[in-house]
Order: sequence, then structure tokens, then C-alpha cells
Amino acid sequence: MKNAVPTPPHQTAAIHGDPQQCARAPAGSVEGLPQEAENPWRLALEGSGAGIWDWNMATGAQTHSELWEQMIGFAGQELTNGYEEFVSRIHPEDLPRLEAAGTAYQQGLTPNFAADIRLRCKDGSWKWIATRGMIISRDASGRPLRMIGTHHDISQLKQAEQDLLNLNTELSEKSAMLQTTLANISQGILLLDTGKHIIGFNPQVCELLDVSAEFLVARPTLGQLSELQRNRGDFGPDGSLVAEAARSYAIGDGMGDPPPHYVRETPNGRLLEVKSKLLEDGSMVRTFADVTDYILAQKALQANEARWKLALESTGDGVWDLHVPTGEEYLSPGLLRMYGFEEGDLNPSINDRDKHTHPDDIERVQRDRQAHLDGLTTTYSNEHRVLCKDGSWKWVLSRGMVISRDAQGKPLRMIGTHTDISKRKAAETTIWQQAHFDTLTGLPNRRLMRERLAQEMKKCRRDGLQLALLFIDLDRFKEVNDTLGHDRGDLLLAEAARRISACLREVDTVARMGGDEFMVIVTELPQVADLAVVLNKLLTVLGAVFQLELDQVFISASIGVTVYPSDAQEIEDLLKNADQALYVAKGAGRNRYSFFTPALQEAAQWRAQLTRDLRNALTEQQLRVVYQPIVELSTGAIHKAEALVRWQHPVRGLISPGEFIPVAESSGLIVNLGEWVFQQAVNQVHTWRKTLHPQFQISINKSPVQFENPNPLDLPWIEQLRARGLCGECIVVEITEGLLLSSSEGVVEQLLTMSDDGIAVSLDDFGTGYSSLAYLQKFDIDFIKIDQSFVRQLVQGSTDLALCQAIIVMAHALGMKVIAEGIETENQRALLAAAGCDYGQGYLFSRPVPAADFERIRQHLIGTADQPDWSI
Repeated sequence: MKNAVPTPPHQTAAIHGDPQQCARAPAGSVEGLPQEAENPWRLALEGSGAGIWDWNMATGAQTHSELWEQMIGFAGQELTNGYEEFVSRIHPEDLPRLEAAGTAYQQGLTPNFAADIRLRCKDGSWKWIATRGMIISRDASGRPLRMIGTHHDISQLKQAEQDLLNLNTELSEKSAMLQTTLANISQGILLLDTGKHIIGFNPQVCELLDVSAEFLVARPTLGQLSELQRNRGDFGPDGSLVAEAARSYAIGDGMGDPPPHYVRETPNGRLLEVKSKLLEDGSMVRTFADVTDYILAQKALQANEARWKLALESTGDGVWDLHVPTGEEYLSPGLLRMYGFEEGDLNPSINDRDKHTHPDDIERVQRDRQAHLDGLTTTYSNEHRVLCKDGSWKWVLSRGMVISRDAQGKPLRMIGTHTDISKRKAAETTIWQQAHFDTLTGLPNRRLMRERLAQEMKKCRRDGLQLALLFIDLDRFKEVNDTLGHDRGDLLLAEAARRISACLREVDTVARMGGDEFMVIVTELPQVADLAVVLNKLLTVLGAVFQLELDQVFISASIGVTVYPSDAQEIEDLLKNADQALYVAKGAGRNRYSFFTPALQEAAQWRAQLTRDLRNALTEQQLRVVYQPIVELSTGAIHKAEALVRWQHPVRGLISPGEFIPVAESSGLIVNLGEWVFQQAVNQVHTWRKTLHPQFQISINKSPVQFENPNPLDLPWIEQLRARGLCGECIVVEITEGLLLSSSEGVVEQLLTMSDDGIAVSLDDFGTGYSSLAYLQKFDIDFIKIDQSFVRQLVQGSTDLALCQAIIVMAHALGMKVIAEGIETENQRALLAAAGCDYGQGYLFSRPVPAADFERIRQHLIGTADQPDWSI
């Protein structure tokens, strides 16, 4: 041998001897060593999922169990080249780590050989394997004679670690939950920046390193931490197992980087496994795990049956040993400690252990165990919950196998392990919860709703039932969010979710789809007519006052309804149907419900086709701008006009703006359309300021969508005006009252910038919304347009006239001018003029017309101003 302390297996052929001597042989066949193939604890270790390797260092022969081959996809007895086969299957990136582990073990830096590596499977895939081993016998002069070890498949563990890392990245905003998780794991964790300052830690590291949280909060360097520990003698006495290694590789004295994996000793004799991982940004994560029990158990492998038993416990598992005929059972101290018990607390019988199994799991546990006892499965494996001494439940993975049977094949003895998988189960539960439930309301989210809808549709097909799908949208919720803030909005959503749930049965499903949208599955529906009671109840409870801390809010709801299977057979079609019905309910005035009908499908298809056609309308010059005069009522002068867009479809003819403008807004096409209208109007006002009047103004409607989602490539309107030699006063931007309620800083800034640039702002359809006088003053409104619904029935002594008079007086008091829309009769014009209204607009004067016709009509109206003929 080349070294006093042997190199672990699979490192160099020179250490292993002649490769021809390393061919696979049955376990226990090494010459001169005791036969152990039937050792029950060795079988138990294999039954727990471990592959066994055994190296006779006297002859160089190396053997491994069939389970190692099975781990990587072989049937067993296929791989006969021992060492060479093993090395050829190691991932190239993992060879240096394996060699480093062997070197550390040779030099006495670690008490056992340990490395995590990837092996290439028979099908070409890679599998993570934990290889562990130690020398178990030496000759009189201390030369090593024999070394044994295990291979464990840790692919799921590695995947779980990666999943947890991915989850942490995806849910970085939920760092509080992550901190809670870190505080409850057994490992100590230090997070270091590029300068080796400690910038993060969990409570366990304070206990393992015996340092205070106050010390670590001060962000010391590794050197400062090392100095504190050296002064206390934390690196153990000279000559101890890892004293020199600990001094050389600083937990860090700041001199160089430590190896990625080593073991250090504490003054009280505990052994800490230290792992370091360098992150991409140069920072580092260092973990500390108390592996004292594991390493001590590894040393116990030098005994025959006891060493295998301790090997099982050293992995952190609890061991059980069942005498099948009597039901008597041995539970290891480690297994008892796992659940908070001590020896003598439990009766040594399988029946007593079953009493501590969760009621929901007991049937499956007994079924799986019996299947293995009957020989139906090669190994026993089951995940279930066990009752701890303190009354809590702990998730465990129980694995085992029958190791002896009588002459008739009846099982006599079964041994196995318990592995604590509570943290994995908790992580799985958390991940599933976040993936399927809305965090604000606790309701199922879109994903879970679709899963339940699929289940209920399947039940309906099987039992000949029907269900209803309700799409609920809260009316004017955005106004609550914008005026009272998102905190109040969240309170309203949570209360709305509670009210909706209270209206339904337990078998029904309520889900939050996002924003202020909810979906309801009403299952086991006898008759569609029965829905009326539920729908009216939903409208009533959602229309009642919402007390949001000190604020009282009233909203309403719109509901779209579709029925399975009569309306549609597929999930996507049902969702579309409910959405189309909701669209109709909102369009009909909100605070109502609407059922899906084939006519709605046709309307939806019409809107979809209209959207497609509208995309081509601009490029194919199907759109045109027309102008409607705005007349000064006191003089009849026409120095203003409103620009309006018209669409002459090549097939459908003239399409009303009431049809295509909502489509343009919902599809986002309104941004490009509005920009095109602006440019046409600017070109026209540039001409009319030269030919008609030097102060001519054109009013241009600007959609809230244009304010909320402007095209960043479009130049600001004031810059485009100045490029044509125009000032801001040549246009007026018409907005709706709803825009004033927006809390978006971008919208507010745009409105204030318009005022600074001299662009006047006109508030359209005044009196139909909810804006207050405070908003009128805040945004410096120049014009108020009285909605035509007040003008249409205008007669002497009417309420509408009183409202118009009040609006005019208020506007003038605030320094604003008033434009009345929809004037169609001379009587309406006269009443408004007498009330002091500044401007009028409507069919009495002119319909919206092309620019050339506008000039002719204007000239006619001005020419007859003394004796006007408003019938034109």
C-alpha cells in the first residue's frame, strides 16, 4: 500500500490493486474474511435502500451488492468489472470532489469517507448517489485490512433541494416564510458576502457555534469569528481529530478558501460537518450540521450484527425489528427519540405501534405491510403519520423487508427503518397550497377551479346531472381601489369572497380568478330555474354596504351564467360562455345576471371579427375623421369643433363608433387609433387657423386606455404640435369622469402636464359619473360638457333645466366654461342660452361632417347668425 491511511475505493487503480482482481463477486466472498451474506443487519441495510460495497485491502478485491446495479438500472450480475465499471460511470464534474473526499480521509481530515456523486444509469440518465465508507479492521501494525461502505440513492433529495431553491427564487417576496423555514431546520446556516462578511444566519448556527445572535447581527468577517473561536479554544486540543484542519481551513481565519466539505471538532467533542457553496454573485452559503451521532455510529460498524444495526441508525433513521408470528417488535432508541418517547413508553408490539398511526393512514399501512408479508412486493415502503408523545403528528417513510421465512414460506422476521420526512411533506404542502389557493381570500385559484370543474363535469356525465358555472365581476371595484387605496380594496375582496361563499353549499366551489373576478361552480343542479334564488341572493349580499374600517362602500356585481352540459361540453367553451354572458350583464347596466344563449356566441364572434377587421382598417384607409361644430350660443360664432372618427367598412358599410370604439379599447387598438385621429385633427386645425380663425380649436377624445398604456414610441402631443408651429391652445383633450378617479401617477402627471403646456381639458358627459368638485379643481378642468341625457327632455320648469342651470352656475364659479351636447331644437338652444351656457353642440346646428362640408356649413351658420335657420 502507498499510504498508511488507505485511499477510499474508486480513486486510483494503484491503490486498489490489479483491476482484474476487482471483478464483482458475491457479498462476503472475500478470502480470509467471515461470510456475511446472510447477516440480517446487512440485509436490513439493503432493505432500507442502501447498496453495499466491500474492499479487501489485503488482496485488492472489491465487491458490491446487486442493489447498487439496480440503483442505476441494471438487473444485477450484469456489471462484472468492479472498480473500472464504477469509475467509468461517474459524472466528470464529480470526479474531483470524489478524489478530494478520498484525500481528506487519507490525511485524517475526516473520520469517514463521504461524497455525493452522479452515476450514469443504463438508460443514459444521471442519478445522484451518496457513497459513505470507513476502515473497519487493521493488522497489528495499524495497516488497514478492510473497508466497507454504502451507496444510497439520493436523487429525490437532490431534486427536493433544487425544487426548494426554485421555489425560493420564484417566491422571493415571501421571505418571511423562508425565514420561518430556515429557523426550523436542524442545520446552521451562514450567508457571506463577497468580502466574507456575515450578512445572514439562522438561530441554529448560534447554538452550533456557541456565538450570540448579537455578535452575528453586527456583520463580522470570518476572520473576526475565527479570532473569537481561537481565543476560546474552539478548535480542539492539539492532536485532536481535525484540530489542524480546522486551523488551516477557516471557519475561516480569512486565509484562503476552505474546502467545500470538511468536518471540524468543537470543544465539547461534537463533530460539525461544514459545507460551503459559492454563489454566482460571489457570495457564499455555509452550512453546519451536527454529525457526531452519525460518525460514532459509523465506527460501530466494526462489530458484526451491531455494526449494521448502528449503520441504519447513523443515517438518522429509526430501526424496527418485527417478529411476525407473535407481533412483538423491537424499536431502536433512535426511533423512539424521533417521536419523543423513551424506552418503556411503548409496548413492544406491532399493534401498539399501529395505534399511533394516523386514522386516515392506518388502512393503507396495514394493506401495504400485508402485501409484502404475502410476497406480493419485494420490499415494503409506506409514507404515513405517527402520533408523537407531545400529541403532534410526524410524517415518516417506513421501509423494510422480510429477512426470514419458515419451510412453508410464512414470514418469520421483518426489519426496517423509519425516516422523518416531515419537512419534505410540509414543503410539498406549502408548494401545493400556493399553487392552488389564492393568498388573499383563501379561495381556490384558477388552477384548482379548473381541476374541480373537470371533476364535477365527469360526475355529471356519470350520474346524468348538470352544473352551472357563474362568472362574477365586482362593478366599479377599480374606483374603490383608486380612491381608498389597495389596502381597502383587499379588505373588500376578502369580504366579498366570504359573502359569496356564504350563499352556496359546501359541495359548491368558489374560486378567485384574479383581480375582482370570482368563479362559482354550482354542482348537482336539479333544474336551471333553481339558480334564480342563488343569483338574486348573490346580487343582494354584494350590493349591501361594505364596512372597510372607517369607510362605507357600496358596489354591485355582474354575473354571467352558463350550464353544463346543455351550453357546452368542454371546459374552455364553458369559460368562454360565462365570460360572454358576463359581458352582456355589464353592458346592460351592471348589478344583474345574464344567462348564456347562442345569440351571445354570435355576438362574441362578431366582436372577434370586428377586432380582426379593425386591425386592418388603419392601413387600408377605411377610417376617416369628421367634425361637428361647437357654437358660441351668445353670438353664433363657430371657432371650435369636435373631431370624431368614422369607419367605412368595405363589406359591412358604415359601422357605428358605439360598436367599434369599445372593441378598440378592450383590444388595445385604441392607442394607435387615437394617435391617428390626433394627427389628422392637428393637420386640420393647422389649416383652419389660417383660413377660418387664428384661435380655432379642435376637441379630441382621449380614451383612458391611452392614458394608462401609452405607446412609448409616440412623441408627446405638445412636441408634435410645436413641430408644426402650433401651440397647445389649438386643441382640447376630452376625457371621461372615470379617468379622474385613477390613482396612477402616470395619468395624474399627464393631466397636469397638459395644463402646463396650454392644452385645455374638457370633461365629457358631466353628471353621469361620480367625480367630485375636488377632482375638478385638482386637475384644472377648462370645459364641462353637459351630457345629452339632460338636454334631450329640456323644457321650461323641468328638473333637467334646473340641473343644467346648477351645472352652469357651478362651472362659472370655478372658472370653467360649459358646452351642452345633444341640442336638437330651437327651444333647447334658447333655454340653455338664457341659462348662460357658453357653447352648444348638436344636430340643430350640424351632424358630424367631413372637413370640406364643415367649412360650408360654418359659413352658412355665420351668415345667418342674425336670423339663424337652425334646421340645416
